[in-house]
Amino acid sequence: MAIEKIIFGAGCFWGVEATFRGVHGVVNVTSGYAGGHTRFPTYHDVCSDQTGHAEVVLVEYDPSLVSFENLLDTFWHCHNPTTLNRQGPDEGSQYRSVIFFYAPEQKAAAIASRDALQQSGHWRDPIVTEILPASEFYPAEEYHQRYFEKHGVH
Repeated sequence: MAIEKIIFGAGCFWGVEATFRGVHGVVNVTSGYAGGHTRFPTYHDVCSDQTGHAEVVLVEYDPSLVSFENLLDTFWHCHNPTTLNRQGPDEGSQYRSVIFFYAPEQKAAAIASRDALQQSGHWRDPIVTEILPASEFYPAEEYHQRYFEKHGVH
């Protein structure tokens, strides 16, 4: 079983992590930080909006059980990709919509799915999701992992 990985940022990582944990074929999801310039950031650092990092999830998946396109569909539908640096009440660059890819095929598929979604008319406003090469991923503190499960939120 060859496990592949992708990093998604779609607002606060708690809900995004819970969403991807429910996808058949996803073998692990880790909340964390990526895309910034601060090494080994803490949640407090990232919330300062000074690190350049986004709250993200590292999704590890078995491509024989779930397609990358299915993961992209889940990503596009779990947040509003048209709001710059904001998801719901959460505001700041750490809440930006972003895909960090590990392979050129992931980049191509992400761009194609973004463009198809934009052309579909589902969103009236332009999609602002960044699609970038994967950078260093820093796992969030343990109390952020499986947050909804630990706190009885469904």
